[in-house]
Amino acid sequence: MFSLAVGTWRALSEPKRAFPIALCCGTMALLEFRFGQSVTGLVSAIGLCSAFVGIAPFAWRALFPGSIVTKPERLVIYLGVAIACVFGFSKVLPMAFGVKHTMLGYPSSMLVSIALFLVGGWGLGRDVDMELRLVEERARAERLEREAENAQLLALRNHLDPHFLFNTLNAIAEWCRQDGEVAERAVLQLSALLRSMLEGVKSGEWSLARELGLAKDLFELYLVRDPEMFALEWSVEDVADIQVPALLLLSLAENAVKHGPARGVRGPLLVRVSRDSRMVAITIENPGSYNGPRPGSDGIPTLQKRLYVTYGEDASFSIGEVGNARTRATLRLPVSTK
Repeated sequence: MFSLAVGTWRALSEPKRAFPIALCCGTMALLEFRFGQSVTGLVSAIGLCSAFVGIAPFAWRALFPGSIVTKPERLVIYLGVAIACVFGFSKVLPMAFGVKHTMLGYPSSMLVSIALFLVGGWGLGRDVDMELRLVEERARAERLEREAENAQLLALRNHLDPHFLFNTLNAIAEWCRQDGEVAERAVLQLSALLRSMLEGVKSGEWSLARELGLAKDLFELYLVRDPEMFALEWSVEDVADIQVPALLLLSLAENAVKHGPARGVRGPLLVRVSRDSRMVAITIENPGSYNGPRPGSDGIPTLQKRLYVTYGEDASFSIGEVGNARTRATLRLPVSTK
């Protein structure tokens, strides 16, 4: 109950509520003072306003959790609190100091004060409850977004083509008979790649340098299978301090090979990363025309969703055809450092 009271008063102290409350209470105190020219009347008005602010919204929230009226007898209690506060400060307090007539002490004024007490407490208490529920729902929605994203990561969807994995394992089996050294190197690279992916799933976020290193491991594993498949051009600035969602680039790196060099389209595969004080730009460019998203593929929508969950509107992604039958994917991310 104490925490409920403190939470209510803290919410009422916010400017969006404190200013209109102060305006209404100040007007009431001024009118009372102008009417009776009595310090006792002014104190009575200030006391009534203080009782309203301190008791009415808290009483509403305590009696009606979630602002849902389920027990009529609690309305009677709420009405009793209003009557006691208004009568005590409008009538009893002035009479205790020998003041018989105050503006707030007239029956009609007391009825208005009781109505304001009831409605004001209901309005403010309900407003505080709705705001807290909104904050909780937003936090819950963000948590569900994160959980959905983690579920996708745990499934490793769109991060490693199963056909690539199977083909690599078959190639390693073949190399074991033909070239044991190449087979050993391929096993070690595949093991390091899978280990890094699992670390990324667990961490959720890591440095951009590690993310780029994972993409490079993927490219090099392709080149173990076919050293002539493509030439990797790597131009990366120092990004060790920049944090990004784990496994963000892996599907782009995989698609850059799968939809270009793996289909027999030869040419250099370019990875370029540049940064300034606010943004980092990541470009992956591969040979081969861009034919738009494949039907049923959710790789790009998943990437865009992860960007929005992490960065909101601050990040951007674009992909399209450039130059002579080449595809370029570009990510622009706000610089988030550790």
